[in-house]
Amino acid sequence: MADVQDNLNGRRTVYSFTNRKVSVSDLEIAFKAASNAPCHKQTHPWKYYVLGEETRQKMLQTVISLARKKALEKGEKDSNSSEKKAVSKIIDVPEVIAVTTKLSPNDSFREQEDYAATVCSLHNLVLSLWDMGIGSQWSTGGITRHPSTYRVLEIESEKERIVGFLKVGYPRSVPVKNKKKVSEIRKYLP
Repeated sequence: MADVQDNLNGRRTVYSFTNRKVSVSDLEIAFKAASNAPCHKQTHPWKYYVLGEETRQKMLQTVISLARKKALEKGEKDSNSSEKKAVSKIIDVPEVIAVTTKLSPNDSFREQEDYAATVCSLHNLVLSLWDMGIGSQWSTGGITRHPSTYRVLEIESEKERIVGFLKVGYPRSVPVKNKKKVSEIRKYLP
């Protein structure tokens, strides 16, 4: 039990990765953990799309466009550094995985429960990776909502919603974070 607790309490979001590739067999172990997440009504609404180099290249035009727009909104005179940083987040990461949840346009309650189940599945994936020494960062930037992303990834926006990209790789460093005390997040009621 200590290993599980250590994994839960020690996991941190990783922002800097080494160049070491993550093996397909390790990804498959983590996807199995993701598939075993709790899921109300057994809808299994999650899907994972592992983005290869070709797919990432197809996304670059949109990534650059969004970075330029963001730089202009911030009043930056030169958007080159913002563009390079945005491109690096897609190209220089060992693995990028798009995570989607199933949509239920006629049932908002089902859609909410399916989103919650998808996040549970994503967390199982992240914890499984962490247990193998592999870090990750869940990102929900504008690229996840852009119509061209759906086209490039061949995702039908009427049936699935991208809830984020998971950047995956071996940590170059692991950030130290101060978390809230248990007493700040929990209350026992009479």
